[in-house]
Amino acid sequence: MRIDPTPRALQTVRNLGILAHVDAGKTTVTERILFLTGAVHKRGEVHEGTTVTDFDSQERDRGITIFAAAVSCDWDGHRINLIDTPGHVDFADEVTRSLRVLDGAVAVFDAVAGVEPQSEAVWREADRHGVARLAFVNKMDRAGADLDTAVASIRERLGATPLVAQMPIGSEERFTGVVDLVRMRALVWPGDTGTYEERPVPDALRDEALRRRRALDEAVAELHPRALEEYCADGTVSEVTLRTALREVTVAGEAVVVLCGSAYRNRGIEPLLDAVVAYLPSPADVPPVRGTLDGTEQERAADPAAPLVALAFKVHAAPTGRMTFLRIYSGVLVKGDTVLDTGVGRTERVGRILRVQADRHTETSAAMAGDIVAVIGPKSARAGTTLCAPSAPLVLEAPSTADPVVSVAVEARLGKDTERLASALARLADEDPSLVVRTDPETGQTLLSGLGELHLEVAVERLRRERGLEVSVGRPQVSYRETVVRGVTGLVYRHVKQDGGAGQFAHVVLDVEPLEEGDGFAFASTVVGGRVPRDFVRAVEAGCRDAMAEGPLGGHPVTGVRVTLTDGSTHVKDSSELAFRAAGRLGLREALRACELRLLEPVAEVTVTAPEDCVGTVLGDLAARRGRVSASSMRGTTAVVTATVPLAELFGYATRLRGRTQGRGTFTTRPAGYAEVPQGLAAGAR
Repeated sequence: MRIDPTPRALQTVRNLGILAHVDAGKTTVTERILFLTGAVHKRGEVHEGTTVTDFDSQERDRGITIFAAAVSCDWDGHRINLIDTPGHVDFADEVTRSLRVLDGAVAVFDAVAGVEPQSEAVWREADRHGVARLAFVNKMDRAGADLDTAVASIRERLGATPLVAQMPIGSEERFTGVVDLVRMRALVWPGDTGTYEERPVPDALRDEALRRRRALDEAVAELHPRALEEYCADGTVSEVTLRTALREVTVAGEAVVVLCGSAYRNRGIEPLLDAVVAYLPSPADVPPVRGTLDGTEQERAADPAAPLVALAFKVHAAPTGRMTFLRIYSGVLVKGDTVLDTGVGRTERVGRILRVQADRHTETSAAMAGDIVAVIGPKSARAGTTLCAPSAPLVLEAPSTADPVVSVAVEARLGKDTERLASALARLADEDPSLVVRTDPETGQTLLSGLGELHLEVAVERLRRERGLEVSVGRPQVSYRETVVRGVTGLVYRHVKQDGGAGQFAHVVLDVEPLEEGDGFAFASTVVGGRVPRDFVRAVEAGCRDAMAEGPLGGHPVTGVRVTLTDGSTHVKDSSELAFRAAGRLGLREALRACELRLLEPVAEVTVTAPEDCVGTVLGDLAARRGRVSASSMRGTTAVVTATVPLAELFGYATRLRGRTQGRGTFTTRPAGYAEVPQGLAAGAR
């Protein structure tokens, strides 16, 4: 394979994600993109289980996306590396890891529901990673579909600046096309083939189209200096300037271009692809990636001539070998190269480089800056590991991983399978960092922890299907936290140990108080006069962090604590970092026993959609589950209720809701942090 190292080659690459709430239609959008670009020759359907990106048997059985799937296709002389991400909140970590390596994204919204809870969550995550976005309002053929209402929800709930570049032709079942407001042309799909006909704007829509074009010109003129000059001089913005301005404000993250269509009926996908090429950034348009080397921050631009730097964002154990998915930020990776795995500090050989089409792949000899590929060879790389040239090491920031909130006990039904189960669980945790495997110190049980009930169900089912293991699973248990509500000051702890030879001596004085800023841990030192040297202060902090792993109420992690080292002393011979780390750990444990603590439980924001006549039943059931209703609204004859509910009370809620609403009620959840457990329930939770 010949590598073109010119800037032109980088400009023709788009690293794109498809983001949405569950059931907004993002997998169907992906399938239509693959079909129209010629990457597949038959359109896949979610309801038929024939989609390319939902290739796992569980995804097809459940009808949802579980694993982020990477595919590549070509459009208008550009290569599009596309990642279809999950929409369910239990798999939000897959979205986070994908966003870390993307340059742009298409956010898909339901034309009836508008912005939904998970689409809001992934939008915020995209904001955090600086990912430029387009918005695609899907399902315009549905009853109740309304582009303007969906756009209003984007503006109000996401705080974004929407630039509406299309208007629908027809509504609901009569939706047949769109008016391209940039070129002022009608795009009409006579059938469901995906091929449109370009026509003049219908006379009946011309006045409305002109009004919307004027609104688009005004909105762009407020954001772009050249567009403002043209608008002030001529009262309008030319097509060339408008297209340039739309690209520049999109790449800068100042606004989001809004398109519309119906992916299921193949209407609106070709203009969406044109917009991806026209408005979303290439690897050359995004800032250089930042990493650290020996504690110093450095930048590495997307330059094939620079030393290799790549970030692993996904690991998958395939029959062909352990596949590590990479985003290459700089340099060129050639088959057979030796790379440095910064996670373990050793070099490994890249045996194969693959361009992936979901569960299929083609081998290539090389990949360059801007590419997303999979490699076979590295044995220790995990999601978040940096692979780089051994002669020019650099460590990139790893994607964040959410803390697990639900646990189940798992054990092999057959004693002979115990070792196989341990190996299989280790491999699951290797592929999915949001899964945590640990042993309960009191019961000796193996606990599997994850981000939700469905997350754990999928993991256990993988053990059965992929490994052929028969396992028994306990009742789900939520992950509690402990926090300080009233602290202590001046707690003195002396760590003195003498057992022959060099001893250990450390003396610390600690203040412990609640952390006003919220969750987490904060440490400070007010020691003066060098009574505790700086290296020993860092050791005390490390020891305090060790102590935060288990609290005195029930052995749960401690959060929301500020610790201040106010005084201490050393011994000329027996003081060491090890001694002061032990003093920090044991001293904070003693201090926590003297504090007043409260137990915290994970809570979720639940959005329930149900018929109007079922609202009373829904509210009563939420109240019985200790839910606090925060909002209630109507969408036609459908009620939407939002409440904050303890996660422990949501086990089995899906079945209960269906039964109480004759199968017409649905709900979605998203994490909402932790809340204090009522005193009457805290004892049982411990």
